[in-house]
Amino acid sequence: MNSINRRSVLLAGLGVAGAGALAACSSGSGGSNGSPSLVSPGSKVVAATDKKRKSTGKVQNVTLTAASAMLDLGGGVMVKSWAFSGRTPGKELRLSAGDTLAAELSNQLPNKTTTSIRWHGIAPRSDMDGVPPATQAAVRAGRNFTYRFIADTPGTYFFHPHVGVQLDRGLYAPLIVEDPKELLQYDDEWVVVLDDWVDGVTGTPDEVFAELRQGMGGMDMGSSSASPSSSSSDDMGDMGGMDMSNMSMSGGTSDKASASPTASGGMSMKFMLMGAESNLLGGDAGDVKYPYHLVNGRVPADPDVYTGKPGKRVRLRIINAGGDTAYRVALGGHKLTITHTDGFPVEHQQVDALLVGMGERYDVLVTLADGVFPLVALAEGKDASGMALVRTGSGSAPKPTVRPKELDGMIMTASQLKAAEDVRLETKKADRVHRIELTGGMDKYNWAINGKRFDMNHPTANPILVEQGQRIRLDFVNKTTMWHPMHLHGHTYQLGTDGPRKDTSIVLPKKTVSVHFDADNPGQWMLHCHNAYHGEAGMMALVAYQA
Repeated sequence: MNSINRRSVLLAGLGVAGAGALAACSSGSGGSNGSPSLVSPGSKVVAATDKKRKSTGKVQNVTLTAASAMLDLGGGVMVKSWAFSGRTPGKELRLSAGDTLAAELSNQLPNKTTTSIRWHGIAPRSDMDGVPPATQAAVRAGRNFTYRFIADTPGTYFFHPHVGVQLDRGLYAPLIVEDPKELLQYDDEWVVVLDDWVDGVTGTPDEVFAELRQGMGGMDMGSSSASPSSSSSDDMGDMGGMDMSNMSMSGGTSDKASASPTASGGMSMKFMLMGAESNLLGGDAGDVKYPYHLVNGRVPADPDVYTGKPGKRVRLRIINAGGDTAYRVALGGHKLTITHTDGFPVEHQQVDALLVGMGERYDVLVTLADGVFPLVALAEGKDASGMALVRTGSGSAPKPTVRPKELDGMIMTASQLKAAEDVRLETKKADRVHRIELTGGMDKYNWAINGKRFDMNHPTANPILVEQGQRIRLDFVNKTTMWHPMHLHGHTYQLGTDGPRKDTSIVLPKKTVSVHFDADNPGQWMLHCHNAYHGEAGMMALVAYQA
């Protein structure tokens, strides 16, 4: 994140590093215009609910230093980025359900850059959610802030910033909450973190966002006679009948701002990806051309290696920490048994591959064969992939471009899964239904919810209202021609009446996905697309409890 943008200016002006000073202005009393009174993140109601959480009494203290770092991605690829304590992914945090995490964030980022930590998938108390300016003021450069909350739900999670497009740098790490009553039988675990990488190679995420914000209408389309401005819709779609599949884009390794004027008066395309199509995703697969796709911070030419023994049963915890890429994941020569998604158990399903959107997590079991096998994360629709290796015996490593046949076998998505019976929500009529229209498109890059871009200067301007104790139904209605991974903070919802419990779900173009959740965690919570660039462009809304 650059030091000057709409979010950092606002937060620097607040002049505070913690959540408490924000509580009074972020909710509370209702305005003279008749706006509803909202439960503030630091209110007594939030504290009272937090006291009901089951706690082991154990506290794990950790310091997370966000700073510039020179990162080794393998294969001689060295990049300058930002990371927690000098590595990406950051060091895994592991707790037992009911433990308290006391994580001190030390912001040592350059250029007076503010930041925060968002505990993705965890449902903490509202003032620990790490979302400036809704739940706290951003942590200023040179300052510290301690997040303290009970991690009471076992599962596979991760953490990352929630300021600007910092998610697309190296500031992320796994967070594993173990179940002391775990029923799964396995011999070992392997945490697998997927990521799409641009920072320090062809540019920065802020430069990517600056180019995307120009929209297709401001881009130089090369020799094509068709003009994107001829499209009558805000959505990119087929761009008024244009075939986008053969359009070229510039490459290069310059760190200078990418959107530059051309002789034709348009803007050159350095980062925007054209012709990225996927049947699984209903069309357009993504916005951004990434030079690398990583598995556990390594490029395919020099992969991370898991070493085991034939016949052993391993639990893979797969996390998509990417900014703009869904991954189709398979382990060559093996079947995967899906056991959990987004931390919650599902009825077991054996598959060849699974599709993982940004922010989604899957736990799978695999019984290892004898040899060397590629774990491939195919960048869906982008003609690229990441790779790691599983080695249980002798043999040479496959080529970095290997494509195991399992990638084209039985592919599972969350919509095909069922929640395990013990975590399935009780069937009941919704007390309140909210229609969440996903709007906008690539032509103007005007992503929004219900036609309104989220306003960082007025985070409570158009809240989605709920009341404690209500059963809520959200109908995600995708009016755009692109898919969106929709993520809800502070809660898990259920897909349909018996689908999996999740916090992040793929909503395909022109489709509707209905989810249900119980309003049992008062405060203020973000609902947004977990495409880092769509969210920052405005596809966010605030889910707020009425006081």
